[in-house]
Amino acid sequence: MKKIIVLPAYNAARTLRDTVASLPRGAFDEMLLVDDCSADGTYELALSLGLKAERHASNRGYGANQKTCYTRALEMGADIVAMLHPDYQYDPRVIPFMTGIIESGICDVVLGNRIRTRAEALGGGMPLYKYASNRALTALENLTAGQNLGEWHSGLRAYSRAALEKVNWRGNSDGFAFDSQYLFQAAFKGLRIGDVPVPARYFSEASSISFAAGARYGLSTLLAAGEFLVNKAGLRTARYR
Repeated sequence: MKKIIVLPAYNAARTLRDTVASLPRGAFDEMLLVDDCSADGTYELALSLGLKAERHASNRGYGANQKTCYTRALEMGADIVAMLHPDYQYDPRVIPFMTGIIESGICDVVLGNRIRTRAEALGGGMPLYKYASNRALTALENLTAGQNLGEWHSGLRAYSRAALEKVNWRGNSDGFAFDSQYLFQAAFKGLRIGDVPVPARYFSEASSISFAAGARYGLSTLLAAGEFLVNKAGLRTARYR
């Protein structure tokens, strides 16, 4: 099966080189970086590292970046697509296990779970407010969608081709709500979603959203949960068709 890793990047020049160097060789056939109009030379660095790269002409948002990533990966003939934030936060050594679970037909979507235990997450540097909000939102999302995932907010994910073709993610938000919307849609479609533990690093260069942006993200997650319930009740919306 053809495996492609996609890197949705925005101002990732400080961490891109380390991210690429940490990728397990032989775990993928091709790699694609999509730069969302960074101002720090991310696109140029990607080219200098020999990566296949594409650059948005304007900053379109995190969700829009993923839309380009998945569209191009499918066009390139991917059977499995792994998405990794290029901020050097996630340990990519777990990617072969994630894609292997999909390749074996056990799951359609696999997430990297940063929160194996509270002590490990906080000891590794995850801010307390981020840990608390992650736990609360994940519990609500699991309860709403009937899932049992360790976390819903990971920047390391793997998808089968069918999982990307069966969900109308092109109609999702161009912002950070994209991820939660996709998982609710996948649960609605009956796709098999699983996760694996992934070590994570927290440091100043790693990407992070502000408190205000985090609050907006939390609200958008609640709205996505509400949309899921509306569709479960039979009032179908465009994203769920």
